[in-house]
Amino acid sequence: MTDLRAYLKSLDPETLAGLLYEQAERDPELRSRLEERAGTPGRDPEPSAVGPVLDTVQRLLDSGTRADVAPLARRTVERISRDEGDGPELRRALGLYARACAARPPDPVELADWLAGFAFDGPGIELPDFAAALGETGLAHLRSHVDKARRDSATRAVAERLHEQLVEISGDVDGLVAILSRQLPRMEASLRIVRVLRAAGRTSEAITYAARALKQDPAATELADDVLGLQRAEFEREPTPERADELIGALAAAGRCDEAAELLEVHRRHVEELIGRKTVEHYREAARTLRRLRTLYRTVGRPSEFAPYLAELVATHRRKVRLITEIRNARIALPKE
Repeated sequence: MTDLRAYLKSLDPETLAGLLYEQAERDPELRSRLEERAGTPGRDPEPSAVGPVLDTVQRLLDSGTRADVAPLARRTVERISRDEGDGPELRRALGLYARACAARPPDPVELADWLAGFAFDGPGIELPDFAAALGETGLAHLRSHVDKARRDSATRAVAERLHEQLVEISGDVDGLVAILSRQLPRMEASLRIVRVLRAAGRTSEAITYAARALKQDPAATELADDVLGLQRAEFEREPTPERADELIGALAAAGRCDEAAELLEVHRRHVEELIGRKTVEHYREAARTLRRLRTLYRTVGRPSEFAPYLAELVATHRRKVRLITEIRNARIALPKE
């Protein structure tokens, strides 16, 4: 007993409070005595009392404890849900419970039953957080709950949200996109489709969906930022003039013309590469690229800078008569001598 007392004295107040609270939840007599000492007989402690418990659970999980803290975390979730409903503390408690389950997985069927009951009776659940603890057995059992609830009009709305999460967990990208497509034209659905496709490496499809959504709502800044991120990633992966064109257009549309202007160098280098091959066809392609470059100078708000660039180019390659001819044929006004 002396050793136990010494150990208890060594604990910091938050840890000791968490352990004491856990035991009081199991022992009604102890709980009653503690309530009396707190001066609030017959009443639950104030909701803020769960804060130290959550702090204790988090500290134990962060330290990699071998103790099973899932039961304490679950009881705390249930208490917050009962006393306070949905809110930041409940979100935090659910996240910690998911971590505790992942660290020490409980019976997957029992966990699936609890998650189904909690989701249909109270606030929402983020099922991906519990996927590791559920495993294939728990997910299959939970799926049976959800499929049954989808046939009942009273529970269908919640069941559809859970079904969407289960499809996401399964990795069925096309299935998830199909579900989200039924929610269009909501911007939130468009954003999720773009991010799901991007995560799956299907960047071209993500850009197509994003461009379509931006036509409906050009002011959707979050989606516009995602498009820029996608196009920049594609350009970095394959820094071709075509990829540069897409990114220049997106940057200019977002008002970031200085960044867009920097990418004109990709086309200028391409013109030099084509000229360096010294064939008629490459000269013709260089002239076509110059026409495109002239348009891009306008796109980035610097049309006056094209003429000096062209004058320098022509001066450098003035002995290449066929190149000069192809530039004229492309209807590009040559600078005066």
